[in-house]
Amino acid sequence: MKITNLELFRIPPRWLFLKISTDVGIIGWGEPIVEGKSATVKAAVEEMKDYIIGKNPLEIEDIWQTLYRGAFYRGGPVLMSAIAGIDQALWDIKGKYLQQPVYELLGGKVRDKVRVYSWIGGDRPDNVAQAAQKKKDAGFTAIKMNGTEELHYIDSYKKIDQAVARVAAIRDQVGSDFGIAVDFHGRVHKGMARILFKELEPFRLMFIEEPVLSENIEALANMETFGIPIALGERLFSRWDYKKVFELNKVDIIQPDLSHAGGISEVKKIAAMAEAYDIAVAPHSPLGPINLAASLQIDAVTSNVFIQEQSLGIHYNQGNDLLDYLVNKAVFKYKDGYAHIPDSPGLGIEIDEELVCTKAKESHEWKNPLWRNEDGTIAEW
Repeated sequence: MKITNLELFRIPPRWLFLKISTDVGIIGWGEPIVEGKSATVKAAVEEMKDYIIGKNPLEIEDIWQTLYRGAFYRGGPVLMSAIAGIDQALWDIKGKYLQQPVYELLGGKVRDKVRVYSWIGGDRPDNVAQAAQKKKDAGFTAIKMNGTEELHYIDSYKKIDQAVARVAAIRDQVGSDFGIAVDFHGRVHKGMARILFKELEPFRLMFIEEPVLSENIEALANMETFGIPIALGERLFSRWDYKKVFELNKVDIIQPDLSHAGGISEVKKIAAMAEAYDIAVAPHSPLGPINLAASLQIDAVTSNVFIQEQSLGIHYNQGNDLLDYLVNKAVFKYKDGYAHIPDSPGLGIEIDEELVCTKAKESHEWKNPLWRNEDGTIAEW
């Protein structure tokens, strides 16, 4: 079996799908994307095409090593996301060829379902108590929200009070036995993070995400976190990036993204490294159905996964949502706060290729907002 072609589809709301074809008619799907840089990642995949066409798609590890180590410059969001989508598609092909779900090829399941959480509140969190209640009524047992709007390096206590009030309102609304994760989104610099950790302690959060930017991770070394679990990793792209996280010994949960961190092959290794450091895994997945399907295959075989992000109803998905491009829209089987692990061959999903081709003509030019502080300086989004 040989790889014959790669096709890429930029589709709304902000996704990039990859289709890899073979000479025996088996195709695989991947989702290589950096949000806001879809054209750049598309170009990176196309530049890798010469290393892939004519290769045996079953030789996944050799292809991965070729794409990563065969180039003098390596790593980073664009190149690792390009590799990630290719890797997902190759695992999809291999599973279909062997008539097995990917998890069977990775050692077999340790679970039949995985707990999932939903997003509420948008970029500038609002009406969060009501939104959390709606998710609870829909059967979810955990939510995540952005903690703040933009914050300067040192900002006003008014913004701290507003963030705390939102979390308090959610806790009052949904009760004590409900997971609340607060995403600082890299918006919070270390001086303000110290204050927020202290103020949020009473609410028994599931975790705080990206309390500081990943490039400033050393700030966590001497930061009191008041017993709140720390999660990060969506902006880390390989096991080499994660080494410094594990060595710091201040992070409780890592969040590799199956579309950013080298795909199934690399995230499996990252998760195994985390297990050796007694660190939990919660794969990052505010993206499309291929990303989630790949994540669920990792969840199936990874005992230190405790929860999975998913994008159903997220504020980014206006016009096209998580399930729209699937033939079987019930494949993830959300029930009682859990998602079922798809058990069909490959990634376990069937993409509606006709709709993908139609929507690719529409395409998208999604960019994240550009925020500024009151004084005109650029703020973290």
